[in-house]
Amino acid sequence: MTKLKPLMTLLALILIPLSLFLSGSVMATEVRSSIDMESGIMHIGPFMAVTTGILVLFLGRWLIQRSPLLRDYNIPEAVVGGLFFALFSALMYFSVDIAIDFDLGARDFLLVYFFTTIGLNAKLSDLIEGGKPLALLLILTIGYMFIQNITGISIATAFGLAPQTGLLGGTVSLIGGHGTAIAWSPIFRDEYGIENAMEIGIACATFGLILASTMGGPIAKYLITKNKLEAPAETEGFDVGAASEQEHYGIDYISFLRAIYAIHLSIILGVFINEGLEAAGLKLPLFVTSLFAGIILANSVPRVIKRTRRWWPSRTLSMALIADLSLGIFLAMSLMSMQLWTLIDLAGPILTILVAQFLIAGSITLFIVFRAMGSNYDAAVICSGFGGITLGSTATAMANMTAVTQRYGPSRLAFIIVPLVCAFFIDIVNAFMIKFFLSVL
Repeated sequence: MTKLKPLMTLLALILIPLSLFLSGSVMATEVRSSIDMESGIMHIGPFMAVTTGILVLFLGRWLIQRSPLLRDYNIPEAVVGGLFFALFSALMYFSVDIAIDFDLGARDFLLVYFFTTIGLNAKLSDLIEGGKPLALLLILTIGYMFIQNITGISIATAFGLAPQTGLLGGTVSLIGGHGTAIAWSPIFRDEYGIENAMEIGIACATFGLILASTMGGPIAKYLITKNKLEAPAETEGFDVGAASEQEHYGIDYISFLRAIYAIHLSIILGVFINEGLEAAGLKLPLFVTSLFAGIILANSVPRVIKRTRRWWPSRTLSMALIADLSLGIFLAMSLMSMQLWTLIDLAGPILTILVAQFLIAGSITLFIVFRAMGSNYDAAVICSGFGGITLGSTATAMANMTAVTQRYGPSRLAFIIVPLVCAFFIDIVNAFMIKFFLSVL
């Protein structure tokens, strides 16, 4: 029984934040009324939406365990399960004319949680170790982001669509991934009248993820084979992501509460930053300012208050669990709620945008990034990660590089600078870039 106490406490702490979206005094009523039929629409309330999201996540895991193809391409469980449920919803719509509509209030809460953990895990000291290659890769990525947005906007305009639609097929969904697409889609819907902005963004992000997974590894293999590259001998045996200066404890209720507390402090600070920027005329999603607040706290509190260095929760197992939990359920809820039938009329433009983005990303990776990063083995591994950045996500970039290094040998430089570009800079740069393009369109 003693061994079960930490697990029971952990489960309770996970469910408590989600329950904030429900009224505690009417919990039983909420559960009973979570599913309601009205005019051919099945409304799913917040409690059942979260429960369904967890089930969809389990479904994705089950499908991946039984499909070597899904495992080989490193497709996330939430993407597999969410798309499966979205296809089921589309089947219901076309066969019995019933549309499923989810209350996604809890999902938005999980989005803020996830991006806050990214900020809390960022360390400014890592920037020094990355040095010049880090700055160069960041410049290349920002330059590519402009090209990606211009490509999407140009193709959308050629099809007679609003140019903002092309932006959804640019850095909003590809560089930004599912999280950014979902976070910005309400703005595209409410302010620019793109009613199916969520579906467009998620569709582009999902297929971009698949394209990124299929591009990174083959590009690295081609470069390594053609140029007869070998891994540097001195990097043998290094531990990717190890942080020797900080002790990492197992998960218990104290370490988990520390992580929760740091996240909540960051969100509170993020709210104040958000309100200050809005008063100054700059409107950003809360997840961006919460991420920035996490960076501020993670790089100031342990230095100013030295007693916190030993227990500050950055890069701990508890923080990693919260990040995985919030991202997994968030993606599952987002994808399972897609109404695919709204995309039929846009199949041509979306396919054209994705094919163009894939060709451009592959060309830039092969002919510019590889040479700029030194035309060596590290550069080849970085190119596999760059494919994940440009069309997929941080997870895809890491999965691409891991697959390459497991076969050909380690690359310390790649595992230092690529995650920093993905998780430390791009989300913040992308937020400002999206605002810039929206202001000039």
